[in-house]
Amino acid sequence: MKVAIATDHNGVEQKSDLIFFLGQKGIEVLDMSKDNNPVDDYPDFAKRVAESVAAGEADLGILMCGTGIGMSIAANKVKGIRCAKVSSEEEAFLARQHNNANIIALSYKAPLEDLKIMIDKFVSTDFAHDERHVRRIAKISEMEEQW
Repeated sequence: MKVAIATDHNGVEQKSDLIFFLGQKGIEVLDMSKDNNPVDDYPDFAKRVAESVAAGEADLGILMCGTGIGMSIAANKVKGIRCAKVSSEEEAFLARQHNNANIIALSYKAPLEDLKIMIDKFVSTDFAHDERHVRRIAKISEMEEQW
């Protein structure tokens, strides 16, 4: 599995720890924000990760900023991306199992151990493929085509 990860200037330290954590699990990590600076803009990094996932260069993506909200909004502008702002292990699980989310957005303010738990749950959960979930995701994809 290959995961693309990025953060804005918030969360640089956590990102390094998370890259190490994922590597320990045998996951290849693409660091899409090696050029952080105090005045960087989160949409730039969300776009990098979202485009890499949409293009199939990465299987999943992880984004971090102050709240995770801005990153999620920006990533979801890329066709084919289903980015979920996640705040708990259960949300990480359901984002993958029910919504087939391919990117999660997190707040760097969450404790590092909580970030690891959410990320582990996200990368280790498969989409359920239940008819109701497939139908709902198809409707989301249809909405992308309308614009």
